[in-house]
Amino acid sequence: MLDMDLRLLLQSLTPSSQSVYVLVFYFVYLAVAGEILPGKVIRGVLLPDGSQLRYRCNGLFALTLLVAILGICAKLGIVSPLVVADRGLELLSATFIFCVLVTLALYVTGRSSSDKSSSLKPHVSGNLVHDWWFGIQLNPQFLGIDLKFFFVRAGMMGWLLINLSILAKSAQDGSLSQSMILYQIFCALYILDYFVHEEYMTSTWDIIAERLGFMLVFGDLLWIPFTFSIQGWWLLNNKVELTVPAIVANCFVFLIGYMVFRGANKQKHIFKKNPKTPIWGKPPVVVGGKLLASGYWGIARHCNYLGDLMLALSFSLPCGISSPVPYFYPIYLLILLIWRERRDEVRCAEKYKEIWAEYLRLVPYRILPYVY
Repeated sequence: MLDMDLRLLLQSLTPSSQSVYVLVFYFVYLAVAGEILPGKVIRGVLLPDGSQLRYRCNGLFALTLLVAILGICAKLGIVSPLVVADRGLELLSATFIFCVLVTLALYVTGRSSSDKSSSLKPHVSGNLVHDWWFGIQLNPQFLGIDLKFFFVRAGMMGWLLINLSILAKSAQDGSLSQSMILYQIFCALYILDYFVHEEYMTSTWDIIAERLGFMLVFGDLLWIPFTFSIQGWWLLNNKVELTVPAIVANCFVFLIGYMVFRGANKQKHIFKKNPKTPIWGKPPVVVGGKLLASGYWGIARHCNYLGDLMLALSFSLPCGISSPVPYFYPIYLLILLIWRERRDEVRCAEKYKEIWAEYLRLVPYRILPYVY
């Protein structure tokens, strides 16, 4: 029996030609749509060599068009809306293989690069594992496409497409519940909001500081879409009935999390564009002319992480408390963000020196005021 289960698992994990076709279509569509669809062109942050990358923020248009195309194709019987839900493990393993191949290409091209620009200058530590994991170049490109920005977009859109396929399967199986609907609404609002404010991504830690290696490639293309949707997969096989107070409380956690997360990121983005813009109706408090200590950023040094954690929790609460499985995402995110916050603190202390010490005095809390 165990051997049979193992064989079935291995068969489910073995990529088929159809799963490869799905991935190829998806990436080709995103590459073409990202280049030809109209969208606001944003300048990235100023790099050490004085250059600025340009980003075409047309993700919402590209996502809406893709969902419309897939919806029409499903209506005509060209493609099944269950293709992702029925081939989830196949797509996961195919995506993993793609991540490994992409990282290998990035490593080889990065090591052989002699470019001196801030975006493409190779940072080789000599440690194979370190260079593979963290990457060598800051903003590598392929056919003029900024890969880091492209992969984040692919991961966020993939998350929504997986959820929509899960929703279709739930409706077909007759297992659609309030919990599933609530989870789907929260995730869809979060993802759509991301693309409405896609330009804010250009000033985040991932874009401006992290080099592109396996950590980001795997995180963007596989971890985001396949693990952030665990709650949906779990609800397919577990029916949860929520009380009205539980639904209201869940909505409250989502709304507060969204307000903190979006508000903090918006304040930081606007500050980087124009440091004199008022925050909450008052002139911003700026330490050393560089560090914002107003608004959400005067409450905690990484208050956007608090909002992100509350949102992650809101995605899991519709699953009830009978199992820890649906809470994998918020637990993982808590560990990740604390690790990232610690790395960021070290980097900022080295970069800003005495300015950072003054900032710590004004804003003593890291993520959660009076707690951490």
